Amino acid sequence: MPTSTARHKGLKSLSLLLALAPLTFIAACSATSASEEPTSTATLAPTATAAASPTSSGGGSGIEVKVFFSKHPETDSNVQAVFAVKRVSPTSGVATYAVQQLIAGPTAAEKAQGYFTELPASLTGASNCGGADFQITLNTHIDPHTGTPSTQTGTAVLKFCRATQLAGDLVGPRIRAELDATLKQFPTITKTQILTNTGHCFDDASGQDNC
Repeated sequence: MPTSTARHKGLKSLSLLLALAPLTFIAACSATSASEEPTSTATLAPTATAAASPTSSGGGSGIEVKVFFSKHPETDSNVQAVFAVKRVSPTSGVATYAVQQLIAGPTAAEKAQGYFTELPASLTGASNCGGADFQITLNTHIDPHTGTPSTQTGTAVLKFCRATQLAGDLVGPRIRAELDATLKQFPTITKTQILTNTGHCFDDASGQDNC
């Protein structure tokens, strides 16, 4: 049997252990808290196929998108220079809506600031696809020589449904720059192919249909 001295030492050790236990628990909790970092919430970017986080604008809710216009005087010396204005799409078809807004043109206030596009005036005649001005097909490339589609991830084909008539040599490059920037704002679109209503490359001065 343990002696009284041994029992005394055992009780003393147990008391010390119980006294230190809360401190050990507090230290463990403190270490856990120090290693934790706030979790950031990423904002879902709009894509051509899925809605982004809804935002409100002018009393309505929808998906904020950008429309890229040319602008005086910057684009006058650089046809690739395009500038974004904001719009709010009422539907998840954000790529289609953004191009529709490009065709609608800048507002009066935006025009006063120098924004412009020659796209609306370049579309002529009736639509050959049910009244729409254009059609967008995602993750596809179309061979302009044969009209054969093939899968190409990240490529958006914009085919006009109305004839295009360009008023000058620089009009086509300006329109292409506007469409390219407007479509590529969406993460699912990394490349664009723009076709006329007859399936040929838009603004193809070479006539070789390499697009």
